[in-house]
Amino acid sequence: MAADLLRWSRRALLLSGLTTATLGMGARMARAVPERAGADRKAPRWAVDYGARSDPALARQYDILVLEPDHARPIEPLRGPGSILLGYVSLGEVEKSRPYFADLLKKGALTEPNPNWPDARMADLRHPAWRETLLGTVIPDILALGYNGIFIDTTDNAEAMEHADPVRKKGMVDAAAALILAIRDRFPAIRIMLNRGYAALPRVVPAIDYLLGEAMASRWNFAKSRYELLSDDDWNWQATRLRDARAANPALLVMTLDYWEPQDVRQVGALYTRERAAGFLPYVSILALDRLVAEPVVGMGG
Repeated sequence: MAADLLRWSRRALLLSGLTTATLGMGARMARAVPERAGADRKAPRWAVDYGARSDPALARQYDILVLEPDHARPIEPLRGPGSILLGYVSLGEVEKSRPYFADLLKKGALTEPNPNWPDARMADLRHPAWRETLLGTVIPDILALGYNGIFIDTTDNAEAMEHADPVRKKGMVDAAAALILAIRDRFPAIRIMLNRGYAALPRVVPAIDYLLGEAMASRWNFAKSRYELLSDDDWNWQATRLRDARAANPALLVMTLDYWEPQDVRQVGALYTRERAAGFLPYVSILALDRLVAEPVVGMGG
């Protein structure tokens, strides 16, 4: 995940102009909330763990769990009663470690490196080879492992590339939206979580089940190499888009992801409190996202 916000992208998202292509909205409304056992009606808990050695006891406490699917391990020990497991998919960039990296690079479907993550190259979302790889290999392979669906990351790259080079990268946002809609069309029964992607969101919000606002109230500052709190203006900008999306798709579950040092229990607790008070489903972790970080229990004097 790219934890830094794309501050320049603060333009209005005209959610009133959403497409009417519902793509089986009724079916997704029924599956948006995990089927909890018994009479437990608490708000679902979610988390993300890209590490290779997830703690099964902790993992099973979450209703929705995002995992790295390329680790060679069984995932059923990580599944709680009625929980949803989502496999990570990077839409806007490809890491060198992925088995399809070399082929995509040879075919010209990858462009410049990500400056914050040098081992990853930006994907040309308009390129047919990337579309074929996603729909024909990446997603089917994840579902074959037993995942209930996918977590779509790095969609913001499309807007960043098109903004940086409007001529050569023209149509990247449109291509991102078209890819997400194609995924829903090809795999109508799976669960889909989208991370940010606000430029494409107006066109795809009927096609997703979960929406994530990453780095809502806090983030990792790559230049200063430390965690930092974001301004109220930053938080409100993102919260408005999350709420507008939920208004357009009432079945949508809206998550938030913040970053902070786990030992700072008071601040971590404050982040959870703020996001829940706003009606979101929060998770707070470390930048690497390579292990599960349990929510702290903040006592009266904590």
